[in-house]
Formats: sequence, C-alpha cells, structure tokens
Amino acid sequence: MISKLTGQIAHIDLKYIVLDVNGVGYKVSVTSDTIGLIDNGKKPITLWTYLAVRENSMDLYGFTSMDELNFFELLITISGIGPKTALGIMNAASIETLQIAVQTGESSHLTKISGIGKKVAEKIIMELKDKIEIVSHTPESKSAIKNDSDALEALKSLGYSQSEARDALKEVSKDKEKTSDKIKEALKILGK
Repeated sequence: MISKLTGQIAHIDLKYIVLDVNGVGYKVSVTSDTIGLIDNGKKPITLWTYLAVRENSMDLYGFTSMDELNFFELLITISGIGPKTALGIMNAASIETLQIAVQTGESSHLTKISGIGKKVAEKIIMELKDKIEIVSHTPESKSAIKNDSDALEALKSLGYSQSEARDALKEVSKDKEKTSDKIKEALKILGK
C-alpha cells in the first residue's frame, strides 16, 4: 500500500493534483484546503495517502496530516460512505468542527453537504460518536456550529453557491462568533 508520497506538483486541478515523485506522476484526490496550501508547485510537498482499490480502479487520496487521514479512514468505515463522499465531507469544514458536530449531535451541519441527507448525517453521528477522540468543547462551540450553518444559509440566500459560501466561511477568523459578524467578513472575502 502507498501510505506517504513526497514530491513536486506537476499539475493542479479542482479536485486532484498530480504529484511527481522521482519521475512518476501520481494522481491524488485532495481537499480544497490542501489545494489552497500548495505553493504553485515550487516546494516539494508530503501527503499521507489512502489507496482505494476497486475492481476497475485504484484511487489515491492525499492529506497533509495524519489526523486528516485518520478522520478520513473513520468516515469510510461507515457503510454507504465511500472515499469520494468522505472527501466531500472533509471539504465542508475543518476536522475539529466536524468532530464537535458529531459529539454534540448537530446533524444540521452535515446535511449542508451535497449528497448527505438527515438520515445519513444521523448515521454518521451515531457511528462516529464513540470512535473519535473527545474534543474539548463548550456550549459555545455548539452555538458556533449553529452560527456557521445559519451564516451558510444566509450567504446562499444572497445568491452565492454553497461551495462559495462554505469556502468563504472557512476563511472567516475564529474570533468571529456572531452569525452577523461571520456573514459580514464572509461577504468581504467573497468581494475580493
């Protein structure tokens, strides 16, 4: 199994990169956050990888940290969640936010992800609740997740796509706790 790759970026696409490792190009599916970290291929990068082997394909999924890889592997243990869906879930929010959503039972955050309905979100919460590490959270962290969901809906109602709104909210500084503050900063980011 291929568990780690280090090399130069040969190509960047919306959902994957081609990583040149000693003359061999590996197509690696990555999150949008990972693509955002890439420095135009100038510096070598290291990705922790998961190789998904199927009857008719072998796909590599890459992550910048072991924590991301471990969370991805937890997600794909849930029946009905394949590697592509798991990567989509990880594109929606940070691992910490997803862990808090699971631990607090906040399924509404997961249902904002394309292809995840209420039943699947509740299934994810139920199956992962005992498997993930306990993340210290306060009642404020649950309201922060609710505020993120509310801000996402507000941005969508203003005409932004779900992915545009989600990407902007990821860039909002952590000290913005009120929904209105999150929306204002996200609008500034979207206006750049």
